[in-house]
Amino acid sequence: MSGKISNSRPPCGARKPRKIRDGVFYVGAADWDRALFDALIPLPDGTSYNAYLIEGSEKTALIDAVEPRKIEELLDQISGVNRIDYIVSLHAEQDHSGGIPHVLERHPEAKVVANAKAKTMLQDLLALPEEVFLTVKEGDALSLGGKTLEFIMTPWVHWPETMCAFLPEEGILFSCDMFGAHLASSELYATDRGRVLEAAKRYYAEIMMPFANVIRKNLEKIGRFPIQMIAPSHGPVYADPGLILEAYGEWASGPPKNLVALPYVSMHGSTQQMVDCLLAGLVNRGVRVAPCNMENGDIGKLAMSLVDAGSLVLAAPTVLGGPHPNLFYAAFLAAQLRPKAKFLSVIGSYGWQAKTAETLTGVFASQKMEVLEPVLAKGLPKAAEREALDRLAATIAEKHRENGFA
Repeated sequence: MSGKISNSRPPCGARKPRKIRDGVFYVGAADWDRALFDALIPLPDGTSYNAYLIEGSEKTALIDAVEPRKIEELLDQISGVNRIDYIVSLHAEQDHSGGIPHVLERHPEAKVVANAKAKTMLQDLLALPEEVFLTVKEGDALSLGGKTLEFIMTPWVHWPETMCAFLPEEGILFSCDMFGAHLASSELYATDRGRVLEAAKRYYAEIMMPFANVIRKNLEKIGRFPIQMIAPSHGPVYADPGLILEAYGEWASGPPKNLVALPYVSMHGSTQQMVDCLLAGLVNRGVRVAPCNMENGDIGKLAMSLVDAGSLVLAAPTVLGGPHPNLFYAAFLAAQLRPKAKFLSVIGSYGWQAKTAETLTGVFASQKMEVLEPVLAKGLPKAAEREALDRLAATIAEKHRENGFA
């Protein structure tokens, strides 16, 4: 067919498509140097913007079109394709869709395949004209000739318009952001399982955790398909889909664990002493602790601990009558992520007055978390505050036992 990829060797520096199955190619791009996503999320391992080319006997489809900053890599890889009939947009966010106008310049014959909500968003974000769209809905199928794309609506994973596509002839689920990982790698497949699962858990924590209820429903929905491989929009391809499916099942549905997430900041050492005291009391009682210094902290590390934590303790010194801004920021983000934690407390030091506890617990007012007695010290923690911290550790340990947190 006219859309077939050329097998000629690319010039030095140009990327060549990577074959996944007969007629299915990876044509995405790794971003090794990107440090932040959405000007918010730390990327310690970079990221990738995945795109896939599917060649049927009659038609050719491109799934997603990468972040604009990497558009040349995508265009290099599809330079040998004479015709693209469809550009399938699984998600309107620009790291998936930003390259669509560039691909349309090369292939004005292509139709942009999107659901109704995505179509509106793509028009808003990219100013695409009405006539380029082919709108699909739940259960619709697109025949390419010997290969078929079936569309599965997965709204709120993690935007309202997201969807997946299933290629039944090869058993490949193109899962969009679900099952993704911010991980730049030269490896196409998830071979380093430990590293991949850590990156995928960070991604789940930062992006998917607020939608755990929706994730559970969508896991049931895609479970009806005979999936042999998962090709997400970020990170490696899963030749063993059970690896990430089992992990998502645990992250979304598993009970809280015997773990305390403990973000903290200390300006002059007083709050640090209180953190050390509480940490020792928890460890001595068999409770695992995930401390995270938010002075220059990685919010992703805190988010990962919240996937499992049964309790959250916020440790903050007082600045001008309220909590240190870094801890307020951490608390605000933690509340937006809607973690599983059942118990909440606040510890910290102050100079002359403090509304630290009221301010921080107020951030979680809409959450169903039991607030345990805060511990605040005027200046250095003294015997009374150290005893109160030990009682707090004992209370947390007992609460975890009563709730069966393991």
